[in-house]
Amino acid sequence: MTDSIGVAVIDGHTLTRYGLANLVGSAADIRIVGECGSAAEAAGLVAATEPDVVVLDVALPDGDGMRVARELRDRYPHLGIVLLTSDTEDDVLFRALETGVSAFVCKTAPNAEVLAAIRHAAVAAESFTATGLALALGRRATLHAGLVLSPREREVLFLLADGLSVPAIARSMYVSPSTAKTYVARLYEKLGACNRAQAIMAGLRLGLIEQHLSAPAA
Repeated sequence: MTDSIGVAVIDGHTLTRYGLANLVGSAADIRIVGECGSAAEAAGLVAATEPDVVVLDVALPDGDGMRVARELRDRYPHLGIVLLTSDTEDDVLFRALETGVSAFVCKTAPNAEVLAAIRHAAVAAESFTATGLALALGRRATLHAGLVLSPREREVLFLLADGLSVPAIARSMYVSPSTAKTYVARLYEKLGACNRAQAIMAGLRLGLIEQHLSAPAA
């Protein structure tokens, strides 16, 4: 049928692609137009098949599925993009939301949920949906409400996110290196982090540095 939803599948697991093909085959309004198993093939597949929706694995054998999703979104603003994942941690969900995909679905989700995500992506490509999103947002709000950073600690978090070293942070804040180390240590303790990367991830998860990272440079 000409008005059915054309779906391209990008997943490194042959069995997953086979399962999706069988699932889609059970729906009269959806059809598979192409498939591939790697990030390297993704752009060519989408250009050749012109799907309405791409179903994409987060963890591809040769690359980051979310990076592929971001590139596809930049190139095709109205393309429906459904991300499949085995990792349902809040961090991954929020990263998917920020990537601009249409839907985020766990690989263990019921068949009806996968089909619903494809249909949603076909008609509302720029609107994000995910089971558990409201709960994840609630958890983030609760954590954020219970965490109070001092102005100095917030400044340190921003500087860490900008890639500054401890000596550079000390110079930027006009304090001694030992004082800067103390600020960093206190920040790590509050965020439950052991290093810069963990602190930045915690800051992103809690919504503490999203505006800072997205703000244009002065």
